[in-house]
Amino acid sequence: MKLVFAGTPEVAVPALDALIASGRHEVAAVVTRPDAPAGRGRRLVASPVAERAEEAGIEVLKPVKPRDEDFLTRLREIGPDACPVVAYGALLPRVALDVPAHGWVNLHFSLLPAWRGAAPVQHAIMAGDEITGASTFLIEEGLDSGPVYGTVTEEIRRTDTSGDLLTRLAFAGSGLLVATMDGIEDGTLKAVPQPADGITLAPKITVENAHVDWSAPALRVDRMVRGCTPAPGAWTVFRGERLKLIHATPVPEHTDLAPGELSVGKNNVYVGTGSYAVELLWVQAQGKKPMRAADWARGVRIASGERLGA
Repeated sequence: MKLVFAGTPEVAVPALDALIASGRHEVAAVVTRPDAPAGRGRRLVASPVAERAEEAGIEVLKPVKPRDEDFLTRLREIGPDACPVVAYGALLPRVALDVPAHGWVNLHFSLLPAWRGAAPVQHAIMAGDEITGASTFLIEEGLDSGPVYGTVTEEIRRTDTSGDLLTRLAFAGSGLLVATMDGIEDGTLKAVPQPADGITLAPKITVENAHVDWSAPALRVDRMVRGCTPAPGAWTVFRGERLKLIHATPVPEHTDLAPGELSVGKNNVYVGTGSYAVELLWVQAQGKKPMRAADWARGVRIASGERLGA
């Protein structure tokens, strides 16, 4: 089939690579978000998908909005059979959805109908799910509600951050997306409506959402830190300034600390929760680089009884 691929961040690149390498389909163009300011200089930078497409000599379309008439005209000129999508980052209007004969097929990083929305991997970790996966589905105007072509499953490991898990799903899902395109082309694959039961939502996690509540149980704190790593980053407050929590681990045998209370040893930093303590392993103070929690604690000279949190 002739394809127009839509995607923006790094997590979409494995799927683009897999489609290019498949040898069966032609990626005629790529749709991605416009260049965005990045870095200290805030200079405009192309998306990872745009950079990869340009390396491969593929036409890149960067509409401000996918309903822009110039974009729709070019899309109709290309005449794609299908438009595979991975984390494009903009809502597609009906006028765009109607262009390809086989529609727009999204690779979503959950087992639908679980975790519909922008942050399925983060929410799966924070909810304590043991299994997640990826799904391909036909995009409709509803939120991730279209009929499903196929799924792959992935175990959520005890130490997984959302970055770890998303990387594995990006590669597993790329194979699923290619297989979905193959099945659509040869007519062996039909989309099945999602069940009405089991729907959960995964809205974008804001910085405020990532504020750690030390009165919560240790396992919940652990899931919050892992689910929010690398973005937006779990955080707390120490001496009136934000402290980013990069890596922590529960310590069930350490039960004598009040929520937020710090205990510092020679090479360990513990903090109390609503159950037992967690050990802080890596943190990032405001305006500083990430560092081992023990080094941070030595630098700030934590006094007996000091706490994290408001």
